[in-house]
Amino acid sequence: MTRIVYLFDPLRKALLVTAAAAAIATFSGSPAFAAIAYDESGSPDLSNTGLAPTPISMGIGSNTILGSSGHDVTGAIDRDYFTFTLGANEALTAINVLPGTQTLGFSFIGIQAGNQVTLPVFPADATGLLGWYHYSGADIGTDILDNMSVANNGSSGFAGSLGPGTYSVWVQEISSGGAVPYAFDFVVAPVPEPTTWAMMLLGFGAIGFAARRSRKGQFVRPSA
Repeated sequence: MTRIVYLFDPLRKALLVTAAAAAIATFSGSPAFAAIAYDESGSPDLSNTGLAPTPISMGIGSNTILGSSGHDVTGAIDRDYFTFTLGANEALTAINVLPGTQTLGFSFIGIQAGNQVTLPVFPADATGLLGWYHYSGADIGTDILDNMSVANNGSSGFAGSLGPGTYSVWVQEISSGGAVPYAFDFVVAPVPEPTTWAMMLLGFGAIGFAARRSRKGQFVRPSA
């Protein structure tokens, strides 16, 4: 009686290991970090003009923005504007509202492509913005980027995440009263290049092939 055993030769096994490692490396990407990108309590007040937003550096991972908006003691509105740039292989995938955020009833965040917010301080509509949203304490712990992505009252809208490029953000508490704090987490994720996607697919394909062979081809026992 003959027993035939199917085994992977060393070269095939080496190729599988290499492809699988490439797939894992793709998902791990650059080292992620959680950092405070800007904190008004220890830094100058964010810009009060959309034509000269405060530049903020963001990296892969969580980028926390801590500030306050509303009215100062004279009753003047404190508007906050900042700008940031995403690299060639980066995307903004979420804007999470963090604990500590307070509102007086009518809080606003908007985002525009480019290094300025060109809308007037009392715009007729949202034309020129990619997206905007009225956030509140009920949004704490949630991602509001999806809400902002929907075209609304003149904004253009966008699909899911925001890719490489420069963007400017406008945050404002419009309701009457004093100043209230806000805390946002801008989540930036790596975007694989096309060649990396191909290597990743090769890796997972090889893993699947190995799994199928191990299940159905260990040995064949012909009849005597």
